[in-house]
Amino acid sequence: MIPLEDNFNDVIGKAQRGLKLSDEQLSIATAVGVEQIARVKGGEFDEPVLRKLAPALKLAANSLVAHGRKAWRPKPAGEIPGFAAFNTPFEDMTVNSYLVWEQSSKEAVAFDTGANAEPMLQAAKERGLSIKLILLTHTHHDHVADLARLKKETGASAFVGADENFSDAESFQPGKTFEIGSLKIQTRQTAGHARGGITYLVSGLSRPLAIVGDALFASSMGGGQISYEQALSTNRQNLFTLPDDTVVCPGHGPLTTIGEEKLNNPFYPEFQKS
Repeated sequence: MIPLEDNFNDVIGKAQRGLKLSDEQLSIATAVGVEQIARVKGGEFDEPVLRKLAPALKLAANSLVAHGRKAWRPKPAGEIPGFAAFNTPFEDMTVNSYLVWEQSSKEAVAFDTGANAEPMLQAAKERGLSIKLILLTHTHHDHVADLARLKKETGASAFVGADENFSDAESFQPGKTFEIGSLKIQTRQTAGHARGGITYLVSGLSRPLAIVGDALFASSMGGGQISYEQALSTNRQNLFTLPDDTVVCPGHGPLTTIGEEKLNNPFYPEFQKS
């Protein structure tokens, strides 16, 4: 099983950096000693400390504590005909890429490349699929590492959100719709982690999919390298308004759903009891 992308202390670190709070400022706001904060950020689980830090970091305390206890992980999505996920090693982590296809025509769409597109290409060959489009969630290197090969071996055109300013793919504005046979792929902006981050909403399979890149992870989210506030707000506007049964396909970590993230993601306390 693919582990969660972030530990509880990664969640704390992302929130603290996003809010631009020093350890000293966080200590004053919470009456938690700087040394205690450092230990928790280093991975030492301390429930009372987490519960004191959560409000100051605008995190949900219960889900943060559950994360620290390793008490939750998303339920398996089960088989979705016309959908395959790939997890490839990249430096000291792994990265996800996805393949979606129409059952009758066998025409397919690739989402990101992962570190190595070989598993995707092999799966397409075994299933007799023809990859017609390559859609990129964003252009951080782990997501486009094998783009040149994927384009060459499939002859497919690659597309990316215009704000990514990426010369190896055709650009488009959020809101564009792609279609492959009976499959419809809508695009929504989920920027903040990346300047031009895009989520692809796939309809026409047995379950709706949201290919989110690094905008959202199971019980976490991508760091706000461009803008933490924008990352939170575009997720709220363009992801958490989706139906609860939408399968979230992240750039790292396991699949999850919008409903599960409402109940278990510390970054979105408005959906939870604390």
